[in-house]
Amino acid sequence: MIELRENILDTDTYLKLRESVRWKKLSLNQAENAIKRSLFTVVAYMDGEPVGMGRIVGDGVVIDYIQDLVVKPDVQKSGIGKLVLKRLIEYVKETKEPDTEIMLCLMCAKGREEFYKKFDFIARPTDTLGPGMIQYL
Repeated sequence: MIELRENILDTDTYLKLRESVRWKKLSLNQAENAIKRSLFTVVAYMDGEPVGMGRIVGDGVVIDYIQDLVVKPDVQKSGIGKLVLKRLIEYVKETKEPDTEIMLCLMCAKGREEFYKKFDFIARPTDTLGPGMIQYL
């Protein structure tokens, strides 16, 4: 059984889950501040062990981002990512200002586009939206 816990993400869990998918190593200070500055976090537990997580970052009124959606490789394709993503989307819908629209964005790993399209995310570029861009500083 999968249990989702909200806003309890700790630094150790965050770093271990990131490491499980071989993401860029962060300093302890980076990890602590990333968690602290998140609008919302959700951690998925299986048999009491953290196996996935996701964060929402942004301003909460005009634009939010799904950040760090991670599922440990040994439990991927078991529905955990879907549960985490659905809860992140629900959070944004619940907290957006009434009668307004908010942009919910993400940058997915190469090859993961189809997963997000199932949740109505639009892959860029399109005829009207240019490509997403990034700069590492």
